[in-house]
Amino acid sequence: MLNRLSLISAAALLAASPAFAAGFAPATTPAAPVAPITVTATPPAATPDWTGFYVGGDLSYGQFDSDDIDTEADGHLTGLHAGYQRDFGRFVLGAELEHDWGNIAIDDAGLADDVTLDRVARAKLRAGYDAGRFLPYVTGGWAHATLSSDGFDDDEGVDGTFYGLGVSYQLTDRFDVGAEVLRHDFDELADTGIETQVTTIGLRGSIRF
Repeated sequence: MLNRLSLISAAALLAASPAFAAGFAPATTPAAPVAPITVTATPPAATPDWTGFYVGGDLSYGQFDSDDIDTEADGHLTGLHAGYQRDFGRFVLGAELEHDWGNIAIDDAGLADDVTLDRVARAKLRAGYDAGRFLPYVTGGWAHATLSSDGFDDDEGVDGTFYGLGVSYQLTDRFDVGAEVLRHDFDELADTGIETQVTTIGLRGSIRF
């Protein structure tokens, strides 16, 4: 009798085990949906480009001297310029026309009357290095100076050459500022046998198109 009760009890326990286990199983909470992650690519910064036409103005300090006479003179020049340049990636090539007006009085020049440097015109070639917003460059070309004096008639002026260094900086996509140092060598002054030199140091501003 005892053995029969034990078998019945064991069978009842075995039958109840799944229900018992199910009653104490931990509840499973469904995972919340995960929002997709959106990655926005940042566009690369625009690389400054120097290609295009430009116009602008300049203000320079000029100094006159000569190996043939013992005199020096200085004064200011103001002018306008226009040009075109092409950016080839690392190097920038261009050409420019510039005209400056001034009033540099050359006293005791070995002539009967004093001489005044009135104007300087230039036809420039430029070659620069693209350093981002900076453009250092070398320049050179033809120059023409117009002088005035009561002692001679120099309506045709004096031809010469020049060379120099400069740098431009892009303030915006259309406007840049810069500085330039030029050395001019002019031919014989009004059949006097006197050759002259003019050094200018100037500031420039240009609008690019």
